[in-house]
Amino acid sequence: MNLTGGSIHNFITKFQNEGTWLTIGEGLLKILAIMFVANMLIRIGKLAIHNIFKIRNLSPLNTSERREETLSKLLDNILSYVVYFIALMMILSVLTIDVKALLAGAGIVGLAVGFGAQSLVKDIISGFFIIFEDQFSVGDHVRIGVFEGNVEAIGLRTTKIKSWTGELHILPNGSIVQVTNFSLNNSMAVVDISIAYGEDIEKAEAVIEELLEDMHMQHKELVKAPELLGIQTMGATEVVLRITAETLPMKQASIARMIRKEVKLLLDQHGIRTPDPRLVMYARGTEQPK
Repeated sequence: MNLTGGSIHNFITKFQNEGTWLTIGEGLLKILAIMFVANMLIRIGKLAIHNIFKIRNLSPLNTSERREETLSKLLDNILSYVVYFIALMMILSVLTIDVKALLAGAGIVGLAVGFGAQSLVKDIISGFFIIFEDQFSVGDHVRIGVFEGNVEAIGLRTTKIKSWTGELHILPNGSIVQVTNFSLNNSMAVVDISIAYGEDIEKAEAVIEELLEDMHMQHKELVKAPELLGIQTMGATEVVLRITAETLPMKQASIARMIRKEVKLLLDQHGIRTPDPRLVMYARGTEQPK
């Protein structure tokens, strides 16, 4: 009973001391100052990050808005986590809590977790560099290993790719070693047209070139007018003419189909035949045709 009364008395006496309140007030001021400086650092850092991306968007390099937004948000979160962690350590130090012991304990726990989650750490680091280096973005058509399709989502740990037949492939970022991105540069459509040997090749070339001359004005997927290269091969029953067309990324297949249709209709209008299939039959024991 006496011990309890003495403890209460000492507690009251301590708080009646002017030095105690000065110490508490000084600590509160330090904590408020730490929080104020932390918030200011985060605001200035985020403003700097966003200005960097604005300057980058003004450059002639072709960048993706989704990619820039993803990276800016990622850097904002990292900045906030780092500043708040440092601020928390400083506040604990003001409260006379042994920060070194906490950091030592956290280091031991982090080391144990790190050994058990090496693949997770590898995935996160790889995901960060995929976003930071602009290797590919959402909507790009890529090939990663044996998987090919459109990128549905990019995270720090996994990347989702949807193939044209509907399958969704989820790949750990740490397993992505080599990437082929088909969406960064213009594509090339290559079309081979077969003409029968008995037809006028020069006439066929002339009418095809006339068709191709203004085709890029009618189809926005074409970067420039398709080009007739000339005779590509001479087969057993046909002469093959090759046409090339530079298109926007991943538009080469539709443009190739369009060119085949347009050229076929044009050749029919001018009476230029494509080679007919031929079948040679001979009876056993008779002389084969020469």
